[in-house]
Amino acid sequence: MLELGIGSGLNLGFYGPDVTSVVGVDPSPQLLRMAQERSRGARFPVELVGAAGERLPLDDRSVDTVVTTWTMCSVSDPAAALREARRVLRPGGALLFVEHGRAPDRGVRWWQDRLTPAWRCIAGGCHLNRKMDDLVRAAGFRVDNVKTGYLPGPKALTFIYEGRARPD
Repeated sequence: MLELGIGSGLNLGFYGPDVTSVVGVDPSPQLLRMAQERSRGARFPVELVGAAGERLPLDDRSVDTVVTTWTMCSVSDPAAALREARRVLRPGGALLFVEHGRAPDRGVRWWQDRLTPAWRCIAGGCHLNRKMDDLVRAAGFRVDNVKTGYLPGPKALTFIYEGRARPD
C-alpha cells in the first residue's frame, strides 16, 4: 500500500489486518520524522520516502492500493500526482481517497474561491476549491463510488469527497 502524503503518520493506526506493508511518501522532512515515530508501533513494515507526489520514486505497477487523505488540496499539481498514483497502481488496484474540496453550493463556492488565495498562505498551500472527483477522473481513473457532504464547521472549509477509484 502507498500512502501519498503520509504527513505525520496519523493513518497508520487505522489500517486493517489486510495491510501487510505501507510506503509513506511526503515531501516534508518534519512530518516524516513524526511519521517515523508513529511507525514504530505499526504491526506491519513502514517505509518512509521523502518525495513529492508529482514524481513518485516507485516502479510502474508496484502497489495494489494508493491512499490519499487531505493531501490533494496542498499538492502543487494534483493532476500530476494522481497520474503518478495511477502509474504505480497494479492492474486491479484501487485509489482510496478522503479529500476536502469544491462544494456544490454556489454561495459556498463563492467563499471558497475568495478565501483560497489567503488560505493557501496560512494553511500549507491548501486549496479549498479543487473538485476532487473531476480531478480523479481526469487522471485516468473510473470512480467506483464517491460520497460527498459537509463535516461540522464552516462550510467553505468542510466539504469532503470520500471514494474509491480504479484505473481505466
